[in-house]
Amino acid sequence: MLDQFIEYIAAERGLSINTLHAYSSDIRLFLKGQKGCEEVSDRDLFAFMERLKKEGYHQNSIARIWTSLKLFLRFLEKEGVLKANVAELWESPKLKAALPTVLTEDEVRVLLEGCGNVFDRAILEFLYATGIRVSELCNLNLFDVDETTLRVKGKGGKERIVPIALRTVQVLDQYLLKRKKEIRENPPLFINNRGKRISRQFVWTLVKLYAEKAGINKQVSPHTLRHSYATHLLENGADLRIIQELLGHSNISTTDRYTHISNKHLRSAFDKFHPRGEEV
Repeated sequence: MLDQFIEYIAAERGLSINTLHAYSSDIRLFLKGQKGCEEVSDRDLFAFMERLKKEGYHQNSIARIWTSLKLFLRFLEKEGVLKANVAELWESPKLKAALPTVLTEDEVRVLLEGCGNVFDRAILEFLYATGIRVSELCNLNLFDVDETTLRVKGKGGKERIVPIALRTVQVLDQYLLKRKKEIRENPPLFINNRGKRISRQFVWTLVKLYAEKAGINKQVSPHTLRHSYATHLLENGADLRIIQELLGHSNISTTDRYTHISNKHLRSAFDKFHPRGEEV
């Protein structure tokens, strides 16, 4: 019934291939320890949750797996396969709200200055200077960029315009000058040695490599540069609504988490707006 379920949610929710793979993987974990799907007891659910904890799954991963499982069991009940869905009586595991890792402005400078060639520098420069997601970076085409702005297709196919600085355009120009001429009308912006569009795995490896080279003792990923972009904008006085639009967040609460990691911004806001803030 797993294949039927995946087909069902794909049609009902229009989910991406990656999300469908995640659902399938989560449910297979549960089915691995089950004899069948006709009966699922409280004991079965408890044993599964305990197994996930013993195997070292993160709290947020367990919460995601539980969501996948509840949808699957609800589908089985609807199809008449499952006699009774006891999962509906269970409370969903709580997500652990973890603050994102952020680099200081000095760490970003050292990271970028340590890039060995203009290709690597252009990729890291674009991630930090625009705050785009790694998937958005990989999907960029040449004509998505002009001298002042970047057109980005984000989650759900929504497009947004992101301003880019002259410095970033200059780094990009240096990369394009060294790149082979393209026959295609609108080729991928960033390509590998084989002339193919770069992958997320490639960018991930690149960021890790230069973070280690820069001596940054933090868990750094491409998304860290996105977090740093947002935090540095906030620290330097940008409005939260503007940052939300630049990042492509549909909900302001997603952007609001950056206020919790920006002590400099909080201090500045206090000094500016509180009657006692500027007193010595």
